[in-house]
Amino acid sequence: MNVLIIEDDPMIAKSLSLALTDEGHHSNICSTAEEGYIAARDHFNDGISAYDAIILDINLPDGDGIKLSKTLRSNKITTPVLVVSGRTSTTDKVVALRSGADGYLTKPFDRQELVANLTAIVRRYNGHTESNIVTGPISLDLSTRSVTVNGDKIDLTGKEVQILELLSLRKGPSSQRIRLSIIFMKGGMNPNQRSLMFLFASCVRNWPKKPISAIISIPFGGKAMPCVINLF
Repeated sequence: MNVLIIEDDPMIAKSLSLALTDEGHHSNICSTAEEGYIAARDHFNDGISAYDAIILDINLPDGDGIKLSKTLRSNKITTPVLVVSGRTSTTDKVVALRSGADGYLTKPFDRQELVANLTAIVRRYNGHTESNIVTGPISLDLSTRSVTVNGDKIDLTGKEVQILELLSLRKGPSSQRIRLSIIFMKGGMNPNQRSLMFLFASCVRNWPKKPISAIISIPFGGKAMPCVINLF
């Protein structure tokens, strides 16, 4: 996942970023509401966001996180928002969710709880009801980040799982989001992985703009895995 962190406390922001990195995800940090809004806005185009989710603190130096959430929604920026806050009252949680947030997590929280909440809201946003995403013979469990092909478990690197997650979550009309996300991921890729992803992006960009199913072979862990992707 590519996650935008809007948090003014540098220690907390770094802790969130490290937790995501340890789980194989990418993140950018903004310390003010204004910076966060600009980042979310500038990476959202034609209903598609380069960010999979936003982690949003309520207490920001130049504004309220709840107001920022409302502003995002009023400007048709639909990127999933997970509010993280030390406020524990039911009223605060209800207000946050009614403002347009997709989830609410109370500080302090466990790293696994954070990632599980993010994974859940991103999965729902992309139209998946279960944590297990099946694409042809490939099965990806988002909760355990484990992969099987035709029922056989295969060992992948963290980056390979991240690439497969990127492709699996964005089957269908979200193919443009793949290209946007590649920009964020390329910094952590080796040359071979970058070549693979840019080749895929080029194919997506040049396919005709009509319903089409494509079968591509993706070399993960020394195996060529056929993957059927419906593109629109």
